[in-house]
Amino acid sequence: MKRKKRLNRSDDIQRVRQRGKSFSHPLVVLTTLLDPDIGESKIGIIATKSVGGAVSRNRSKRLIRAAIEPYLDQIKPNYHLVLIARKPILAADIENVSKAIYNLLKKAEVLQPSSQ
Repeated sequence: MKRKKRLNRSDDIQRVRQRGKSFSHPLVVLTTLLDPDIGESKIGIIATKSVGGAVSRNRSKRLIRAAIEPYLDQIKPNYHLVLIARKPILAADIENVSKAIYNLLKKAEVLQPSSQ
């Protein structure tokens, strides 16, 4: 994921988590916040200590980054998204994580309509 697409600052992530709308799945939680001032959408990825040690947290974040990559161009502009890993993600493969993220993005209505 490119740097300009990342949501890094903890202040921004806290704001999204407090004011945004959450959608949950057993593997991942998605929180969205519409911000008309930003233009391009930004995405933050979190894995807390409840997921496991440092190696497990890093693996879960890599899985999420790889799973969301195909959908980056389809996300509507002006959104801040925060994806939070849950412990069962460690047992899942990339296909299941990708399906879960797609379903969450669809449920949150942040994907642009397809041009077909």
